[in-house]
Amino acid sequence: MIHHIPNVLSKEQVAEFRQLMETANWVGGKVTAGTLSASVKKNQQLSEHDPLTHHLSEVLVKAIWQNPLFQAAALPHQVIPPLFNRYDVSESFGFHVDNSIRLIRGTSQQLRTDLSCTVFLSEPEEYEGGELVIEDTYGYHEVKLPAGDAVLYPATSLHEVSSITQGTRFASFFWIQSMIREDTKRHLLFTLDESIRQLRKDHDDQYPEVMKLTNIYHNLIRMWAEL
Repeated sequence: MIHHIPNVLSKEQVAEFRQLMETANWVGGKVTAGTLSASVKKNQQLSEHDPLTHHLSEVLVKAIWQNPLFQAAALPHQVIPPLFNRYDVSESFGFHVDNSIRLIRGTSQQLRTDLSCTVFLSEPEEYEGGELVIEDTYGYHEVKLPAGDAVLYPATSLHEVSSITQGTRFASFFWIQSMIREDTKRHLLFTLDESIRQLRKDHDDQYPEVMKLTNIYHNLIRMWAEL
């Protein structure tokens, strides 16, 4: 399932990120690409070892852990520290699938990539082209969100960033190992959680159906979680 997560970063945070990124040292984006994806990847990114990457990553990780919608949709176990990229005119990243296992930088710890996430750091009107195109069972979905918003989608999806024809597209990207490996199970839990939240708005927390559904929700997590 594809989720739009609004306001992961505030406009003030986006402005700070952009000010720092405008004068950053950018390297070729192929450094983090797999063997096949490197052949279709033409962009730039901040080095994983750049202190600026570490600073921006810490701010973003803190923001996503505090975002209730992200938590409900991803049910994250661990987050691979975010990276940051830019696409200038004629740059793109053709259709590819993300690596299934990735290292947490600076460690030997490996994580399974269940979900991919892109946080947009440019407003849609700042550039032309540059849509994130995600393929799923129902076809192709073009995603181009306001700065500070994120899109969360299964890492199993084929996806691309279309060619930039004008302007520059800044973004962050990262992966999540979820407590719930299967996308269909995460979707069921997300839908159940949404229903519980709505019932809590309409009734108090002691409403019998709220208690019953909450019990089901947590017991399903106990049944399916991998920690």
